[in-house]
Amino acid sequence: MISVSIIFFSFSSAVALFLLSYILYHVIIAPRFNPLRKLAGPPLNGPLHNHMSPVLDPFRSPKTHAAYVEKYGRNVRIRGLGPWDERLLPLDPVSVAHVLKNSTIYEKPWQSRRLITSLIGCGMLAAEGHIHKRQRRVATPAFSIQNMRALVPLVFSKGEELKDKWMNMSQAMKEGQIASEKQNSGQVEIDVCHWISRATFDVIGLAGFDYHFNAIQNESDELFVAYKEMFEIAVSQGDGVRTVLGIYFPIINSLFPDKRAKTVHRCQETIRRVAGKLVQQKKSRIMDGEKSGSAYTGKDLLSLLLKSNIATDLPPDQRISDEDILHNINTFMFAGSDTTSLALTWTLLLLAKHPDMQARLRTELLSIVPTTPISRLSPEEIESLHNTLQNLPCLNNVCRESLRLIPPVHSSLRVATQDDEIPVSYPVHLSDGTISEQKSISVSKGSFVHVPVEAFNLDKGMWGPNAWDFDPDRWDHLSEDVLSLPGLYSNLLTFSAGPRSCIGMRFSMIEMKTFLYILLTTFTFAETNKRIYKANVVLTRPYVSGQFKKGSQCPLIVTPLESITTS
Repeated sequence: MISVSIIFFSFSSAVALFLLSYILYHVIIAPRFNPLRKLAGPPLNGPLHNHMSPVLDPFRSPKTHAAYVEKYGRNVRIRGLGPWDERLLPLDPVSVAHVLKNSTIYEKPWQSRRLITSLIGCGMLAAEGHIHKRQRRVATPAFSIQNMRALVPLVFSKGEELKDKWMNMSQAMKEGQIASEKQNSGQVEIDVCHWISRATFDVIGLAGFDYHFNAIQNESDELFVAYKEMFEIAVSQGDGVRTVLGIYFPIINSLFPDKRAKTVHRCQETIRRVAGKLVQQKKSRIMDGEKSGSAYTGKDLLSLLLKSNIATDLPPDQRISDEDILHNINTFMFAGSDTTSLALTWTLLLLAKHPDMQARLRTELLSIVPTTPISRLSPEEIESLHNTLQNLPCLNNVCRESLRLIPPVHSSLRVATQDDEIPVSYPVHLSDGTISEQKSISVSKGSFVHVPVEAFNLDKGMWGPNAWDFDPDRWDHLSEDVLSLPGLYSNLLTFSAGPRSCIGMRFSMIEMKTFLYILLTTFTFAETNKRIYKANVVLTRPYVSGQFKKGSQCPLIVTPLESITTS
């Protein structure tokens, strides 16, 4: 008995000593040899201090990034979550392009992937390496220009439905004003963030897997409620400390689930049941069509994804599972609804703040309004109208400027999977106060690289002294510095760059321009007396001052154009 106790004690002591040594090495010893320590960076106020808040908070980050560039150059060392976490903050376009281009060397950290996977599964947002490559290969045909154009009439129909809903709300307000003998302007305060989110959910439901959420009319559909609760409550309203603990120790959420964990689990059960059934139904229709010789003609992304997955030119080992299909549908739901609705919301708020630009854009849009109502146009006529929309200069400039000024994705994180040399195009400021003309920066395996999407879009050194202002006309005379910036869309990092750039960029722009066309040719938008501020909660979201717990909100005064012309 004594010998067993001694053995157990010795074993426990050895394990404890090993863990202590491991922690000491990674927390104290290894960071001392991190080559990033040679770079200049902002000071620390203590061993537990970090730079995450000023870098990630949209209210502070523009000034923070500008100050860093001025003091420490364009490749800055910052502190992450602990003394072991020295990060590179690259503000040099050549450095950022290298990181985003080499996606096998710079992957999303396992922490980010675990968080994403815990919510929407291991789709293209979370997958890395050969898994991501395989998923992207299967999904790419679904996002072809031809397939995206086929979805244009659907987007127009949902834009019209949202317009009609807002007109009904305005009419109800007008009738109430008449009854109370007030001025019958038809003005109504609308939380555009809430309503546009409902509309984009409807769009992606139909475009994604031919499913009718009917969210514009009501919010009762169980699948809509599941997605909405998971994205809004579980993500936006989550507790930061508990979320971090759940990432590092996932068993906590199983043994001691909090409200967030219970919400996520309940929503995932609904999604697996309802959406999983849709996947199987679609799969059966496609297989039945192949057997009968009459191919299934569904044009939703799920149908196209399933068809691509069984294509004869795709090797069997490159195909993805039904579970992967469902995870990518979840990814499309998140990326295709939340990001686009936020981009539209921020655009309408910016136009409300700049009524002259709103009027200019409206004049351009009204100039192409057909004499026949959209509801009576054929699909070919709608596509022709959309083609005209695509080439409107003021609309293009407004969309690009809004996406530049307030990108829905504030920043991104990568981790080096091997030692690497990141090229630079600017002198490197070192921690000893000297400035080096070296051609690259050494990054060791395991180091984090913070990709500052917003900082690049707002860099005064690239975009000029008015970089923080809303100025769509800047796009008519871009500098050579801007034209050399990396980015999938208009030299912006809003849709990222490189192999992991946004696969749904074309569809997002179709939604954005179509909704702006329909809404701005029907309504005017003005600010309320409520202060709207930006907060980075997974995405850059609008909140009313003092009402953070109520979730994302962006109330605007919406007035039908007919009320203005007749008053």
